[in-house]
Amino acid sequence: MNPLKQSLADDIITSMKAHNIERVKVLRNVQAVIKQIEIDRQTVLDDADVLEVLQKQLKQRHESLTIFTENNRDDLAVKEQFEIDIINEFMPKQMDDAELAALVNAEIAAQGATSMRDMGGVMGVLKTKTAGRADPAIISKLVRQALQG
Repeated sequence: MNPLKQSLADDIITSMKAHNIERVKVLRNVQAVIKQIEIDRQTVLDDADVLEVLQKQLKQRHESLTIFTENNRDDLAVKEQFEIDIINEFMPKQMDDAELAALVNAEIAAQGATSMRDMGGVMGVLKTKTAGRADPAIISKLVRQALQG
């Protein structure tokens, strides 16, 4: 078992022993999503794939949090925020804006990218380099700005 999945499994056991049922529910839900993807793809996910799953789970919860907040459903918003906080514990440290901008500019220079036609190649490399450490939407925005600007 890869380190990230093992960490998730270990945390489930620790949370069960501590009788932290709400935390166990969140972790088991994430673990179930990972297992379902492994079954569907008939493969074992590595850490990069697990990080991708965690990012999708975070994105879904952030979208729900926004909707719940806009509709004054504070009870559901609190639940979503709780789940976001737990999933974030398994994510690597996020890159700050300056670090991300420097990486984007370096990759554009390395590839000699000059127009929007080059965006796909730049994004492909950056997605791999920043896996789990930066929001792909933010990376895309920065690449777009750099190539248009």
